[in-house]
Amino acid sequence: MKKPVHNPREVAEIVAIQALSFVASEPERLGLFLAETGVGPDTLRNAASNPNFLLSVLDFVMRDDATVTAFAKAVELHPTNVAAARQVLGDALGDPSWERDVP
Repeated sequence: MKKPVHNPREVAEIVAIQALSFVASEPERLGLFLAETGVGPDTLRNAASNPNFLLSVLDFVMRDDATVTAFAKAVELHPTNVAAARQVLGDALGDPSWERDVP
């Protein structure tokens, strides 16, 4: 039995890897992603170990409501959990481009 993951960054990386699998499951979506990131199919597996690359995967999925909704449904998450994973990973990497709503 696997040990549950409680580290927010690890959870965010797992969500990002699931998002990469989702992107890769549709050739047209994968082609667009590869073209935009400049990563080749032969280097995709190695790139997946880079947290900055995982951040770009979540950005790609989240830029379109239909895509993030489809992904969230496919992995049985609420779309806000995808956004939360993006925020956690961005914060961990010191990504200044992600803005949070401040009450």
